Amino acid sequence: MINIEQFIETNMDDFIGIRRDIHQHPEVGFEEVRTSNLVAELLEGWGYEVTRGLGKTGVVGTLRNGTSSKVLGLRADMDALPMQENSNKEWSSETANCFHGCGHDGHTAMLLFAAKWLAESKNFDGTIHLFFTPAEELLYGTKVMLDEGLFDRFPCDAIFALHNMPNLKEGSFHFKKGAILSSSDTMEIDVVGVGGHGAMPDKANDPVIAACHIATALQTIVSRNVNPFQPAVITIGSIQAGTVANIISGSAKLKLSIRTFDTETQKLVVKRIKEISELQAKSFNCDATVNHIHSSPATINDDKMTDFAISVAQELFDDSLVETDAKPAPASEDFAFLLEQNPNGTYFFLGAGEGCGVHNPGYDFNDAIMAPAVKFWDKLVERFFK
Repeated sequence: MINIEQFIETNMDDFIGIRRDIHQHPEVGFEEVRTSNLVAELLEGWGYEVTRGLGKTGVVGTLRNGTSSKVLGLRADMDALPMQENSNKEWSSETANCFHGCGHDGHTAMLLFAAKWLAESKNFDGTIHLFFTPAEELLYGTKVMLDEGLFDRFPCDAIFALHNMPNLKEGSFHFKKGAILSSSDTMEIDVVGVGGHGAMPDKANDPVIAACHIATALQTIVSRNVNPFQPAVITIGSIQAGTVANIISGSAKLKLSIRTFDTETQKLVVKRIKEISELQAKSFNCDATVNHIHSSPATINDDKMTDFAISVAQELFDDSLVETDAKPAPASEDFAFLLEQNPNGTYFFLGAGEGCGVHNPGYDFNDAIMAPAVKFWDKLVERFFK
């Protein structure tokens, strides 16, 4: 039986090839047909029980060994971004306006790499579920899988996931107890008034003015309603109204993105947005309708499972490569839905070294970080079942 170092060295080129193949053929959320078929076929070939079709394109690979009733879940996301690549790599995306600009191709390849090793080494006593999830970039792929019975069919004692992070030291591991990523809420506010001639504003109820006052008033939520020790961001990314200078539009629309790190703060901010919008509009003789388009929770790590993951990393790597109190990031992740239903888990960052940040047209996953990821997953599995 070869050891994991030999296994990684022997198989690295193959899995770099798998990663780059996925990169060349990206698929956006819920359309990961080719990717999920590739994942399923590889897992089946290594002896996993494979379940397809949860969340449309999600894949679950199950591997059992020994007699223990303990169950561990590991997750990787599979979807790409709807944007044009500009990395100039030989393996660049062959699909216009679609590419793996966040490294999910790498996440998938790394977990597959570990999956093959686990199937060959069987260095555990229990059951492993590998979750390959769709539509993370839409922030609800895992929620759809959960709604379709993911944890009813594949319950886990603990769950773990990672995300590559450019501009953190290559091969470094970054952990955080509690909230590591923010919640995400998308809201739209439709303001309706009475349109009219631009030269006769007294004959109209101007929704543009109402929308501008709403936009200003919403900024007081963070400064006057939210606890100063709780981070919150309200971004108004779009205000749309009218087409020409001399006509008062009959309606206006605001589009908002909200980020918080605490469930109660999230509820408070959403509540105040609705109240302020409706009452501000009314003060201008207009009506406001607030539509909550999407909501995902903050990614909140369990203290015990985070300490466990830290101990695994510290056993494998130098202390300079293990950050135990990483800074939380105001980005969002649908792994949060898994932790919401099963809090016994943790999500962490794997440093990818210097280079373009994610969601940048010049980004490409750093294949060199596959090796430390596979070592980590192997040791985590071994330690978890002991």
